[in-house]
Amino acid sequence: MDCIFCKLANGEIPTNMVYEDDKVAAFRDMSPVTPVHILVVPKKHYTSLEDIALEEMDIIGDIHRAIRKIAAQEGFAENGYRIINNCGKHGGQEVPHIHYHLLAGKPLTKLITD
Repeated sequence: MDCIFCKLANGEIPTNMVYEDDKVAAFRDMSPVTPVHILVVPKKHYTSLEDIALEEMDIIGDIHRAIRKIAAQEGFAENGYRIINNCGKHGGQEVPHIHYHLLAGKPLTKLITD
């Protein structure tokens, strides 16, 4: 498989890793849109949320636990952050490996209005 996120998450390509455990890796985005822009990915390849078998959905909890640890470790948990997951072509997903954008470091504007 020629997946860039698999290679980054598993250390085949050097990256600025900020968090790693046996299931999840997180590294700084090479084109950040906020002062803090971290990509959080499972080490196992899943194309998107729709690709995860129901019996493997625990990986989503693992990702969210990692995000909480990263927010505390990087010092932005108290001020807040945004988590974005784009799912599929119409959802804006560009890399076919499920990933979460963890954005922080400045006040973020509201995306959806009431």
